Amino acid sequence: MEVKTGLVTGCTGQDGSLLSRYLLDKGYKVFGMARRTSSPTDWRLKELGVLGHANFHLCSGDLTDQISLNNIVRDTCPDEVYNLGAQSFVGVSWQSPFSTYDITGLGPIRLFEAVRAAETTTGKHVKIYQASSSEMFGGANRVELLNEDSTFHPRSPYGVAKCIAHMAAKNYRESYGMFISCGILFNHESKFRGLEFVSRKITHAVAAIKLGLENSVSLGNLDSVRDWGAAQDYVKAMWLMLQQPCADDFVVATSRAYSVKTLCEIAFGAVDLDWTHYVFIDQKLSRPADVKHLLGDYSKAKRLLGWKPTVEFKDMITEMVTADLQRLSS
Repeated sequence: MEVKTGLVTGCTGQDGSLLSRYLLDKGYKVFGMARRTSSPTDWRLKELGVLGHANFHLCSGDLTDQISLNNIVRDTCPDEVYNLGAQSFVGVSWQSPFSTYDITGLGPIRLFEAVRAAETTTGKHVKIYQASSSEMFGGANRVELLNEDSTFHPRSPYGVAKCIAHMAAKNYRESYGMFISCGILFNHESKFRGLEFVSRKITHAVAAIKLGLENSVSLGNLDSVRDWGAAQDYVKAMWLMLQQPCADDFVVATSRAYSVKTLCEIAFGAVDLDWTHYVFIDQKLSRPADVKHLLGDYSKAKRLLGWKPTVEFKDMITEMVTADLQRLSS
């Protein structure tokens, strides 16, 4: 049986590491692309048993560098490319809008060009997954379910950058006949989530408070409502999109929404603590423009991909708290 080759950008992040593990379990040869940094960022790959796997190869690349992308695509000759690399934190995008536009908005276009050039040279057809985001809907602030045809109204530089890449993907698909599927993913969490994201910030704080290492946690808007799913479910949806005969766009969500306040209740409740005694509001954490409500309709993914979420919100948050307790205890 022919072994497929997958190229995963942003392989050291939550999604990239989980997807790399998923592809390895599927029998793929995986090349993981990560930007070179002065400090190690491969802890997720190590914890998942990806780093050191015989079929995994870590390579250095940068979405802001066209030459590095051209070289990596040429040298790895992938069957499937999963673009998960980005400046992915909404909060940081307000402080660094230009770098966010360059990495998250223009980076995918450089990658599309690298693949297009390789296809022209080799004649090999490559399938691409582009990580789009529910933040593209942004200020819609509608309570109803958002689907693939809902209007985009980004409310952050990150959301704007994701719109740039998403529309470029559609343009390359329609203009050049390239296979580029976009996953419009709503919030998805796991024990591998970065500490800068509110879900992990809360679960890490809960563990630290329970162990007597911290006394409280400061948060911004507790009334923000999000559709939160499990990252391990969502990487499966990414893979399924590239197994289809035609490229398309898919919303990946749970169609259930919870507030940050509810997340706090569940997380603190997992260790028998009353969240109201430890959570404080810091107005400095508020953003210039906030997205109040996001809820996704995954019916198209269910119908065409056979995909549906399998992990309950409460179980996911409880698992994250347990993992943080274990990490801090050790």
